[in-house]
Amino acid sequence: MSKPIGRKAYGSIPHLPSSRLGPADHYIHPGQAKILTEKVRDRHDRIIVTEKLDGACVAVARHAGQIIALGRSGYAVETSPYEHLRHFGMWVAENERRFAALEEGERLCGEWIGMAHGTLYEAVSQPFVPFDLMAQAQRFPIDQMMEVCGRAGLVPAHIISDGPPLAVEDGLMAISDGGFHGAIDPVEGCVWRCERRGKFEFIAKFVQHSKIDGMYFTEKTGVAPIFHWRPTTALERTPSCR
Repeated sequence: MSKPIGRKAYGSIPHLPSSRLGPADHYIHPGQAKILTEKVRDRHDRIIVTEKLDGACVAVARHAGQIIALGRSGYAVETSPYEHLRHFGMWVAENERRFAALEEGERLCGEWIGMAHGTLYEAVSQPFVPFDLMAQAQRFPIDQMMEVCGRAGLVPAHIISDGPPLAVEDGLMAISDGGFHGAIDPVEGCVWRCERRGKFEFIAKFVQHSKIDGMYFTEKTGVAPIFHWRPTTALERTPSCR
C-alpha cells in the first residue's frame, strides 16, 4: 500500500546530551546543543522550548484537495491495525472543517493522546496537540504553525520559553508540576528548536530517564488500554491489511 504523500509524515528528533536514548536514537551535535541551552551565536538565533507530549506521532495533511489523517510512517490511519490510530482518523473526519486552515501540500504534525502510552492525562478535550507545520521535508517557523492552529481552533504544544537559550534543568523545572496539558504522570520532557532569521534551523529533545515507554499498553499491563478519547458518532471498522 502506498503512502498518500509519498513519504513519512514525521521523522525522528535527535536528543540533547544526557537525554534518555531509545534503541535507534542519537544525540545532536554538541555545538548545536550549546546554542539551544547555553549561548546563541548572535541576535538572529531564536530558541523556542515546548512541552513534549506522550502519545502517537500523527499528522493531518491537505493533499490533492483532500484532508488525510496519517500515522508517523506516512500511511493513512484508516489502514492501521491499531485502534487508537483509527480513532484519530475518526476525530479528523469529525473535525475536518478545522483543517481548512491548511494550504495544499501542508501537513500539521502533532501528538495523538487519545490513548495512554506512558503518561496519563486528565480532562482531555483536545486529543490532537500540534507541534509542527510541514510541507515535504520542510518545517515552517513556529509562528506560522501557531497561526494555522489559531485559525483551526487548536491548542499547540505549550511554549515554555521563547527567545534565549534555556538550560535543560530549567526546562524540566517548568514541567515538574504536571506541565501544561493535564499530565497526571511526570511529563516526559521538552523539545528545543532553533530558528534563525525567521527560518527553522534545527531541533532536539530531552527525555527524562524515568520515562517508561508504553507503560499503559495492554501487553505490559495485561488489562484493557486506557482511552482518553473514543469516537461517539462513528462505529469502528475493520481496517484493510498492509
